[in-house]
Amino acid sequence: MTQQKHRILILGASGFLGNSIYKELSSYFKTFGTYHTPKTEFENNHHFFEYNFEEDDIVELLSALKPTIIISALRGTFPSQLLAHRHIYQYLKQQEKSKIIFLSSANVFDAYSKYPSYETDTTLSNSIYGHFKIRVEQQLLKLPKRQIAIIRLPMVFGTQSPRLNEIKLLHQVNEPIELFPNLIMNVSTDNRVVQQIHYIINRNKNGVFHCGSIDLVHHDDFIKDLVRQLGLNQSKFKYVYTTNEERYLAVLPKYNKLPKHLLFESTSVFSDIIKTF
Repeated sequence: MTQQKHRILILGASGFLGNSIYKELSSYFKTFGTYHTPKTEFENNHHFFEYNFEEDDIVELLSALKPTIIISALRGTFPSQLLAHRHIYQYLKQQEKSKIIFLSSANVFDAYSKYPSYETDTTLSNSIYGHFKIRVEQQLLKLPKRQIAIIRLPMVFGTQSPRLNEIKLLHQVNEPIELFPNLIMNVSTDNRVVQQIHYIINRNKNGVFHCGSIDLVHHDDFIKDLVRQLGLNQSKFKYVYTTNEERYLAVLPKYNKLPKHLLFESTSVFSDIIKTF
């Protein structure tokens, strides 16, 4: 498939990550997106379609648009998302030349706390969110490998990210920012994620990808550094100890690595954010 022949549908294109992906891809491909909460910017864009997955059937949208690539960046109630992904799976079973890029999470490994996780590790989660992501992954992994790319993400930051917005708000109202000193993680930004997804589309890559920084950081060190880089002086912090031992929530690339120019370290997250802050 050449670039011109791609028809891309981004589910959740009005959200933080989904909208970043739309902005990256729309100049290169025939790109469509869905939104849930009505906003003028989306209603007036003829490539955006209102889609409430708790009420609407995704099958109608898929039949009308006939996407060759579906990018799932949905957020919302888990049972409705599971049903939507089951219908996407059925669509892909019939459209063998189409594929899905599913944004998953490091939380599919949150039951493992002693070490970072790699692409071929067995998923196991203690959280409702992680268990939901595992169920979607397991459904999609029944498809031929050429039809799937599962993107497991760590904490993702960006100038419009919910995490950064929360930090700025807490600073503004003089409330403490929570730090988890025993949490070891890796991180990313929306800019890094969209570059990696663009490469996966261009090179027709498939399989499971761990798309975070290649180094690990402690949550408290990283957040304090971020706050300092943003110039949010005199912020308050609250240390939260969920365990007495260090625990990992990190997805590292090992077997399905992207090229060197798409790999990055956690310090580059600061420069990405400061550039556009």
